[in-house]
This record gives sequence, structure tokens and C-alpha cells, in this order.
Amino acid sequence: MKDTKLNYTLNVVARWFVGLVFLFSSFTKGVDPLGTGFKVQEYMTAWSIGSFTFEWALPMANFLSVALICAEFVVGVMLLTGSFRKLTAWLLAAMMLFFTATTLIDAITNKVTDCGCFGDAVKPSNWETFWKNVVIDVPTVWIVLTRSLRYKRRFERDALVMAVAVALMVGFQLYNINNEPCIDFRSWKVGNRMIETDPNAQLKSYMTYKNVATGEEVEIETKDWAAYQDSTQWTFVSSRVDDPHEIKADGFSMLDMDGNDMSVDMLTSEEYLIIATAPNPDLTKMSEKGLRALKRTWEFALENDIQMVLLASAPTEEVQDFMYKNELTMDFYGADEKAILVMARAMPAFVLMKDGVVKGKWHYRNASKIQDYNFDKK
Repeated sequence: MKDTKLNYTLNVVARWFVGLVFLFSSFTKGVDPLGTGFKVQEYMTAWSIGSFTFEWALPMANFLSVALICAEFVVGVMLLTGSFRKLTAWLLAAMMLFFTATTLIDAITNKVTDCGCFGDAVKPSNWETFWKNVVIDVPTVWIVLTRSLRYKRRFERDALVMAVAVALMVGFQLYNINNEPCIDFRSWKVGNRMIETDPNAQLKSYMTYKNVATGEEVEIETKDWAAYQDSTQWTFVSSRVDDPHEIKADGFSMLDMDGNDMSVDMLTSEEYLIIATAPNPDLTKMSEKGLRALKRTWEFALENDIQMVLLASAPTEEVQDFMYKNELTMDFYGADEKAILVMARAMPAFVLMKDGVVKGKWHYRNASKIQDYNFDKK
């Protein structure tokens, strides 16, 4: 490739474009590396090559998650700074080949419905994700072809950039693993209303129509459908119903010992409710520090007349044994492991609810902060 000003300028533009995408992608996953670990586990469970499966690697999922996010971040930083340009170009090419092939298989088979490329921040469809990668492949090819243009060996400087990038992302991920994610992109974000408590809130239905000429899609309330129904320019696509009195978290439940779902009654309470989460079906996996936090928070709730319950995915008998062994007398409810993990990642975590709104969320390492919360405020 000729060393011209135009070719080098295009190289810089390509590196910045891809680098920024990689930084955004790694950041949205880095705020919740455990969530990416769950996605890695999903791939390992869903994929196979003939009779060869990948379930043997499930214990490595979280390590692979941290490593993948770190690699994506480091490549993004090195693209922006021009560090180790030749090495970075080939690393980028290898990663994009892997990403493009993976998302193409996803789009065709739909075995994994969400690749998790941007964590919970942005969730494009499998085909949208594949075509996104195809778009990135174009500047990637150019970066590889022009990797030697005006290249200067700066080993010490480039090694320092790489080391700092690795340290920053590893430290960032470790913080988010040992605490609840610093930015919560999930439905149970603090401040979100999970269910409407206003009895006058009305159910609404919506219809989506597509413009046959432009492909544009619009969503309207069903009451306004007449303007589109008789038009040859628009065609019906889908419909949905928005029930404000349904919990805005798919698959969430709070089952009592008789199998009754008490989630609506619990979450719409006008009084404060602390939900301690135990997502792992094996309660013996709760650490000593986590157990101490659970006991201290339970004692605090008793002293201050605050309702507190345990939400666990373990069988009822095992939860009862756990409660008896640890001298806990709080009520407990059952829920699906994945639904609990969407709520909070830790074992245990503490979610404070009132009037259907998430008022607070704490990792067990930060459980002492619950006592600093102003429970007198409305």
C-alpha cells in the first residue's frame, strides 16, 4: 500500500472509528462482567460441533468473560493511540473474524437470541448484530492493509499504554464483580418503577405498521388504527398490550410454599420491603461474609420493623434447612435463578422496594449502607 497522505488519513479515521466502537462495547460489558459470563455460559450450553460440546468449560466462563472484555478494551485503546499498530491490526482481524462468524451462526440458527455484544445497554437482533460486524469489517480490512504506513517503533511507550489499559479494565471489572454494577442497564435499576400502584392506571394496546415503500415502522395506540387500516401504503406488523399492573421483568415471580405467586402483593406494598436475593440454587455457596451481611441486615430489619424476605432459587426444603441452621426466621419465596440474577448479581444482594419502585440496591459487601438509608423519607 502506497504511503500517501490520503491512505494514512483513512487509516487514522478507520482506527478511531473501530477503536471507539470497541471501547463502547467493552465498557458496556465491563460494568457487568458477571452478566457477560452468563452469556458465555449460554453459548457453551447452546453450541456444539457434532457430538463435541463445550459444557466442560462452564467453570471458566467468568474468567473468559473478563479476558474477552479486557482484550476488546485493550485493542480499542491501542487503535486510538496507534500503539503496536502491526500487532493490533492482526489482533483486530482475528477478533472480527471470530465475532462475524459467531454472529452469522447466531443469526442463522438463533440458538442464542442475544449475543450480549453491548451487555444490557443495547440489544440489537442477531441479524442487526451480524450486519454491524460486517460494517466494522470494512475499516478492519483497511487497517490491516495500511498497518505499516508511517509506522515507528516505540516499544516502551506502546508497552506502557497496553499495561495501563489492561490494569484499568481488569480493575474496573473487579470493582463491578465485587459490587453491584456501577451503571445498571437492567430492568431493576434503582429508581425504576417495576409495577404501577395507581388503581386508575389504564391498560393500553398498541399496533405496529410498516410503510411498504420506505420500510419505516410506526407504533400507534390501537384506538388510532383506522388511519392505517385502510391505507395500501401501510401493512400490519404486530401488536402488544401494555398492562401497567404487570411486573416489568419477564419471568419474575415470588412463589410461597403453596406455589402461589405473591410478587404483585409484595412489590406494591406501601411499606418498605427488603428483598435478600440468593440466586445460586446451592445455598452452601453463600460466602461467610455474605452470610454475616444477611444476618446483620435481618437484625437491622427486625429492630426497625422493616419487612424483609429471602428470594431464593433453591428447593423449599433446602431453604428451610438453611434458615433453621442459621437461625433466620424471615419469610422466603421461590423464583427462577435467571430472574433473580437480572434483579441483582450478588449472593446475597439486597433490593429495597416501596410502592412498586426500586429504592436501593446493595451488594453484600456494601450491606452496611442499608442502615444509612433514610427510611423516613417518602
